[in-house]
Amino acid sequence: MSTLVDLLAEHTTLSDAAAGHLQRLVAEWQLLADLSFADLMLTVRGDNGAMVTVAQCRPNTASTVFPGDEVGRVIDRAADDQVARAFADGRIHRDEDPTWHGAVAIRREVIPVTHPGAPVGVDPDLDPGAGDAIVGVLIRATDLTHPRLPSPLEMAYQESANDLCQMVADGTFPEKEGNSQGLSTPRAGDGFIRLDTEGVVSYASPNALSAFHRMGWTSELAGRRLIEVTADLLTDRFESEDVAAMVESAVRPVGSARVPYRDDVGMRMEVDARRATVLLRAVALRPRGSATGAVILIRDVTEVKRRDLALISKDATIREIHHRVKNNLQSVSALLRLQSRRTTNPEAKGALNEAVRRVASIALVHELLSASVDEEVDLDEVTDRLVPILVDVAGESRVSVRRVDRLGVLPADQAMPLVMVLTELIQNAIEHGVGAAGGELTAGAVSPTTQPTWIEVHAHRDVRELAIEVIDNGAGLPAGFDLNTSDRLGLQIVKTMVSIDLGGTLDMRRGEAGGTEARVVVPLR
Repeated sequence: MSTLVDLLAEHTTLSDAAAGHLQRLVAEWQLLADLSFADLMLTVRGDNGAMVTVAQCRPNTASTVFPGDEVGRVIDRAADDQVARAFADGRIHRDEDPTWHGAVAIRREVIPVTHPGAPVGVDPDLDPGAGDAIVGVLIRATDLTHPRLPSPLEMAYQESANDLCQMVADGTFPEKEGNSQGLSTPRAGDGFIRLDTEGVVSYASPNALSAFHRMGWTSELAGRRLIEVTADLLTDRFESEDVAAMVESAVRPVGSARVPYRDDVGMRMEVDARRATVLLRAVALRPRGSATGAVILIRDVTEVKRRDLALISKDATIREIHHRVKNNLQSVSALLRLQSRRTTNPEAKGALNEAVRRVASIALVHELLSASVDEEVDLDEVTDRLVPILVDVAGESRVSVRRVDRLGVLPADQAMPLVMVLTELIQNAIEHGVGAAGGELTAGAVSPTTQPTWIEVHAHRDVRELAIEVIDNGAGLPAGFDLNTSDRLGLQIVKTMVSIDLGGTLDMRRGEAGGTEARVVVPLR
């Protein structure tokens, strides 16, 4: 399915600013649909004059009147002149008589979407130089087949929705919000409060009352100044001041100097009361530039916050465990290295050195996990940091090692054995694949020598599997080599981890131009 950006690019040549305004509208219009008890559709005018529906929204507070997908539908100008007139005159048009969509009677309202700062009421067909004043049309379709009771909640919803629709036509909704800290927005059904221009609660939904009761408020909200209520409930004085600034910014008339404006306070914030945590959002209501109050949406996020804190604590504990495991493994590696230097038996020295690099490779993975929020490992970083360790332990300076392709990121349970496999394959190539002619070892680039001996790590990754090849141009495999019967400890470790821990396959063969090619294929999950 095409996104809004794709459809705008396909059908229009709107400026970035105009397209950004439409994207903000679509990001916020679920609130408008819920307050209106109506379906919403966004229509734009294409370069060829055709009017195309590019977005659709259904309410959470009522049944939809358009069960089918309307996105992509071209509106016939002759059959639907209201949309064309809204584009031309920048005014809201309402159906005098309901129309029928199947068995559903619909009353439509066509609202021009004005780009802030652009001239209003100019038809670009008549004056092409006037600019894009009307960048789209919002169609609000309400089901009249099942009339709703005029309850206080519905009347408060509808009054607020009408104000917001007028603000869409004015170009003042949605506003650009700053300093919202990436917070989500509560829905109308989570908790709805309507304020007058003095910040006094004129209506509070039952869910909003429940949220305030959870915060510790025991009285009614209607008739009380919301700023005074929150000041009594919030435990942090600075949060209380921020809420007061947010509410005052929402309800004050445009240009009012009643309260100093603070641009460091967003219109959404999460606050802590004595017994609960709530998410608040303020929406100013200023149809035709005249302040009529504000809508405050509230959601009780106490349990969500507790779960988030528990997860944060768990993540911190896991990272601390990885850090301590890394420290212990580094201590073990240092002890093994010290013992290797004091050992005169060549066979024992070699065994201890192999143990050092194996422990070091595991410690490196735990080091990366201790610094990561997710239990994932960047194999490219591990490989680039692992190579110098392997070379240093092997004491070999006649080979150049480089990673050619990107390996990507894997979960820790897959990355740990795969790093061990890479360690063994690279170390095996260093020890047994070095030819007579060599160069100076470098990680990431081949050293400039006449006939360098090299080791390369290649990779190919798709959505199903990761294939890694460790290739060298050294002496190659010995005659009669059979991977299945080889008694080398390193290869036995590789075979076990690839088949059992990773569920993959391993193949080793002599390269076409000499040397050895080891290929590991691991399924991704």
